[in-house]
Amino acid sequence: MDKYLREWRQDAVNKHQYETAIFVADKLLALTGDDQDLFYLAQVHFSNGNYSRAQSFLSRGNLTDRNAQCRYLAAQCAIKLGKTEEALAVLGDKNPTHLITAPGSARQKLRHVDVHTRSGARHNRNASRTERVPTSEERDKEELNNIKSEAGMCYLRGLCYAKQNAFDRAKECYKTACQIDVQCFEAFDALMANVLMSPSEEWQFLDSLNFDSIVVPNDPSLSQEAAQFTKTLYTTRLSKYSRPNEFEEAVEQLTTHYKLADNADIVLARAEQRYTNCRFREALELTSSVLKEDKYNFAVLPVHLASLYELGQRNALFLLAHELTDTHPLEPCTWHAVGIYYLAANRIAEARRYFSKSSVMDPHFGPAWIGFAHTFAEEGEHDQAISAYSTAARLFQGTHLPQLFLGMQNLQLNNMSTAHDYLDTAYSLCSTDPLLLNEMGAVFYHEDQLVDAITMFRRALAISEENNADMPSLIPIHTNLGHALRRDGQLEESLQSFEEVLRHGVKDAAVFSAKGLVLLELGKTWEAVTAFHEALAVAPQDPMATDLLNRALEMNEDGAHIVGDGEGSDDEVEEADRILGGRLREIQQNMVAGRKFNKRRRNVPLEDLSAMEESMAVDSDG
Repeated sequence: MDKYLREWRQDAVNKHQYETAIFVADKLLALTGDDQDLFYLAQVHFSNGNYSRAQSFLSRGNLTDRNAQCRYLAAQCAIKLGKTEEALAVLGDKNPTHLITAPGSARQKLRHVDVHTRSGARHNRNASRTERVPTSEERDKEELNNIKSEAGMCYLRGLCYAKQNAFDRAKECYKTACQIDVQCFEAFDALMANVLMSPSEEWQFLDSLNFDSIVVPNDPSLSQEAAQFTKTLYTTRLSKYSRPNEFEEAVEQLTTHYKLADNADIVLARAEQRYTNCRFREALELTSSVLKEDKYNFAVLPVHLASLYELGQRNALFLLAHELTDTHPLEPCTWHAVGIYYLAANRIAEARRYFSKSSVMDPHFGPAWIGFAHTFAEEGEHDQAISAYSTAARLFQGTHLPQLFLGMQNLQLNNMSTAHDYLDTAYSLCSTDPLLLNEMGAVFYHEDQLVDAITMFRRALAISEENNADMPSLIPIHTNLGHALRRDGQLEESLQSFEEVLRHGVKDAAVFSAKGLVLLELGKTWEAVTAFHEALAVAPQDPMATDLLNRALEMNEDGAHIVGDGEGSDDEVEEADRILGGRLREIQQNMVAGRKFNKRRRNVPLEDLSAMEESMAVDSDG
C-alpha cells in the first residue's frame, strides 16, 4: 500500500495537483510514520505555497536538527516568509568548509558527512518499519544528497546576508557553496549576476572549482566530458572584459560540438560581449533573436534595452515598455524599461521616478541603480549623482562602472585628486575599457600632463578598434586626442584627428572651431577661415567660432598668423585655447552613454543609503 501511495503522490506532483498530493502524502505518513515521507509532505506544502505548514511539519521530532535536507527546506520556508533572522538561526552562521575538495581530486563522499547527518540517517533507518539495511549504493546516494543540501544551505546563508547588505559574508557563502558542490548553479549565478568579484577574481575562482567531482553513474568517460562541459558553460558567464580569447573558445565549443548556438544563455553571453565592446547594433540583433522566440526573457532585457537606448530607438523602447507594463507590472525590469524610455525622451523627472520604483522593487537590480544615478548626472546634480553612484558601488563591488562614473562626476566638479582616486580604483578592476581610458586621459589633460593624456587616448582607440567598436563610440576619443595633440604642439597629428572625426559626418561647431584653431597655429589662415565658417553654418550663434573667425580675418589682413615665438604665445590665443579645451567636458558628458545600463553589473558607504531611500520613497509615491 505504501508503494501504491508513493506512486500516486508522485503522479499528482508531476501534474501540479498539489491538493491531491497533500491528501495522499498525509495518508502515507500516517501509514508509515517514516521521516522521509514526512519530508516529502513538507515539500508538497512548500510547492503549494504553504510555507508555514511546511515549517510545522519539519519541526516535528527535531527533524531539522537531524537531517540536512530538512534544514535546507526549513530555511527556504523562512526566507519565503521574509524571516531572515529565523532562516539564519536554522542554517547556523558557519559554512562547512571541511566539505570543500581541491580541483582534480575525486570527492570522497563517505568521509565528508558530518555527525548530525550520520546520526539522522541512523535514526531514520531505525524508525522505518521495514528494518531493511540500505545497500552501499543507497548510502552513497543519501550522503551525496546531504552534501548537496549542505551546499544549498551555504547558498541560502549567502542570500540572507545579502538581504542584510553584508555582501562580503554573502560572497564567501556563495563561493563555499560552489566549492562544495560545483553544480550549485544558484550560488554561481548569484556571484556573477551581483558582480561580487572583479574580472580577475572570477577567473581565479573558476579555476578553484572541482569540476572533477561531477559523476555520471556507471560511465567514467562521460563523467569527464560532463565536467568539461559544465566548466565551459560557467566560462560564458564570466566578465567579458578579460580573457576574450578564452570566452570565444568556450562559445565556439558549445555552438559547434553541442549545437547550442541558438540557446538563449549562449546568445546573451555573446550579446553582452558585443555590448561591452560598443558594438551595439550587433548586440541588439542578438538580443532581438532571443526575444523573438521568448519575448519575456528578463535575463536578456537589460542588454536589449541598453542597446535600444544607445541606438536611439525611442519608438521601440516605448512599445516594449508599454507591453511590459501591461503583462508584467510586478517585474523590476518593466519599470526599468519605462525609465530608459523617459531618459531617451529627455524627460528626466519621469525617468528618475521609474528607475526609483524599479530599485525599490528589487534593491539588488544593478541597472536601475545606475539609471537612477544617471538622471541626476543628466541634470548636473553632481552631489546627488555621486551619492547614487556610491550606493551602486557598494552594492556591486566587482564592477568598475560605478567607480568610473564617480570619477566622471568629480572631473566635472574639477576635483582632480578625487577623480584620479576613483578612476585608479576602476582601472585596478578593469584596465581594458576604452571609456575608462578616455576619462583617465581627460583628467591628465586638465592637469596639463599631455603626454600621459595622449597615451591614454591612443590606447583607448587601439582597444576600441581591436574590438571593432561602432564608430560613434570612437569619435569622442578622436576629438579628445586632437585637443591633447594640439596643446602638446603636435599640430599635424592634431589636424588629422579632427579631420578623422569630420570624415564620419560629425556636425559639431566645437570640432570645426578646434580644427580652425589648429590651422591658425599652422599659419593656414584662409583654411582656418573656411573651418570657422563651417562651424557657424552648424551653429550660427556660436560665440567661439564668431570670435575666432574675426581674429582669423584680422590676421589674414595683417599678413600675420597666430603662432608666437615658442613660449611667447598671445594671451588671447591662450584664452581661446582654454575655452576650447573646456569643451572637452561637454564631450565627455556625451560619452557616458557607452556603458549606461549594463550590469551590472557591480559598494559605497552605507550612510549614503538613507538619503537615497528618502528620495526614492517620494518618487515611488508618484
